[in-house]
This record gives sequence, C-alpha cells and structure tokens, in this order.
Amino acid sequence: KEVKGYDIKLPLMRMKYDDAINYYGSDKPDLRFDMKINDVTSVFSKCDFELFKRELEDNGIINAIVVKNAADKYSRKDIDKLTDFVKTYKANGLFFLKYNNSEFAGSIAKILTDEIKEELIKSLCLEENDLIFVIAGKKLITKTSLGALRCKLARDLDLIKKGDYKFLWVTDFPSFEWSEEENRFTAMHHPFTMLMEEDLPLLDTDPGKVRAKAYDIVLNGNEIGGGSVRIHQDDIQERMFEALGFTKEAAHEQFGFLLDAFKYGVPPHAGLAYGLDRLVMLMAKVDSIRDVIAFPKVKDASCLMTQSPSRVSEEQLKELELEVRPEEVTE
Repeated sequence: KEVKGYDIKLPLMRMKYDDAINYYGSDKPDLRFDMKINDVTSVFSKCDFELFKRELEDNGIINAIVVKNAADKYSRKDIDKLTDFVKTYKANGLFFLKYNNSEFAGSIAKILTDEIKEELIKSLCLEENDLIFVIAGKKLITKTSLGALRCKLARDLDLIKKGDYKFLWVTDFPSFEWSEEENRFTAMHHPFTMLMEEDLPLLDTDPGKVRAKAYDIVLNGNEIGGGSVRIHQDDIQERMFEALGFTKEAAHEQFGFLLDAFKYGVPPHAGLAYGLDRLVMLMAKVDSIRDVIAFPKVKDASCLMTQSPSRVSEEQLKELELEVRPEEVTE
C-alpha cells in the first residue's frame, strides 16, 4: 500500500495443492488470467485414436486448455513452435483444434465423432474462434506442460493485466514425492514437516496420499514464501524417518540429537520464511532477481563489489587449521 499504492484484498485466496496442479499445472499458479486446464480424458476415451488409447492404457490422462478467440491468431508454423516448447517439459506432442462456424479443424479433427464434438463444446464451453490445445500422457508431465503453455500463451497474447497483484496461499502439499532415481519416497519439503492427523494411518500403507501441514504464499506465479508446522512428537518423527527408508539405527545416528530433545518436551511450532528480494523484484517489475540484490554474484559466483573470493592469508589458514596444496596435474 505504502510503496505501490495498491490495496491487497483480504483474506487472501487459498487453494489446495491438488487443485493448483489439476487446474493450473503448477504449485505456484499465476491467477492474473483465466485459462484453466480441463480434464477431457473421459471424452477422448470414446475415440479410436491409437496414441490416445495407448496413453490411457498406460494410466495416462488427456487434458486441454482453451484459448478464447485465438483460432485465427496462430498458424500451423506457430503451433509447431509451441509443440517444441511443450516437448521441453517432456510432453510427447501437442494436438490442436480450431472451433469456427460450429465445426472443428485441426490436427485431431478427423478423430472426432459427433458425440465427442458435442461433449467438447459443452464441457469446454466453446465459442466462435476458440483454439484448443490437447496433451495426452502421464499426469504430472501433462499438467506441467499445459501449465507452462498457458503462461506462455498469456504472455504472447498480452492477457496479463498490468499492475495487477494476485496473492494466493497454496496448502495441503503432499508429504512425500516418489524418486525414480532412488526408487523410494523422499520428503517434498523436509522430513520435519508435520502430517495431517487424519492421514497418519496412511503413513505405513500409502505414503503418497499423506498430506503435510505445509504452505506457500504465491504472487503472480512466483513463490515468495514458504513454511510449515513442524513435527514435535518423537513417535511421529520416527515414523516419518521410517517411511523415508531410514532404519531406526540410521535415524538415531543422524538425528538422535533431535529425537532425544523431543523427550524433554517440544512445543507445537510453525513458521514462514519470505524471500524479500523476490518480492522486491515483483514490486519493481524487473525480470531478474539480480537487478534488486545489493551485491549480486556474476556467472563465476564472484562478487564485484567486495572483490570476493580473494586470497586467504597464512594467518587465516592457520586459524582454521587448513592448508593449501599445489594442484596435481594428471596426464
């Protein structure tokens, strides 16, 4: 209010993590424009398109976004560039439909039966000159790809209202995410985040469905702060470590100091950490956080202002019990 003359409407909007992913393809959605992601899996499950059938058999989904009144703004060459764009998010491809004069044209127009056409018009609330983009694949890839695409389209079509600030609390994050590399569940935030009490029975049977008492504050598609309620009971903390693949011995070896401290009584506690420089970046309307940091580092991580890193004196090395050895040259 004081700096920008902008009145923030309270209370701030809240959105659950699952809704953010399902409708916006991101856990930090930009709400300055519409264009939600639509699940059209059931609609396209009725067609004989081999690629769609294959994705559905592999537990995939089919989702779409509608760009209002934009069918005449994108050529096939433009759409090919957008296809390359979503492939950077691991999408297999991008299909499109243009709706004009109650008829469909586009890359998958031929697979549409009259029944599918009617369902698309109704479920997507289609109007004259609408452009529809469709992606089929694994859920996270499909959602993330369309989420990135909706933001790109909004920028390209200048759909974002200038000087607008849309704040959002994102809540109910998952406690765990599956790591393909480690072949196990890892903590989405950190292993000290409290779990929703009603989800505790799932900790041993279905960790992927356990929600955390974690929350982020988002502004215009940027996370500007995050926090959580912390675990303060030793039995729950031990179960958390067990769900993450720690043996009881390994957990005590690494975090015994914490588990022992719990025995003396820990009050329930929570917090939130803001990224002040990121908030200032958004208020100043600049594209890089380096433009608002007092002493930004350059590409090689050196600081031009303080001329660091610099040479270390022998006295400093001695104080830290360090020594510098000549670099060994190997053939």
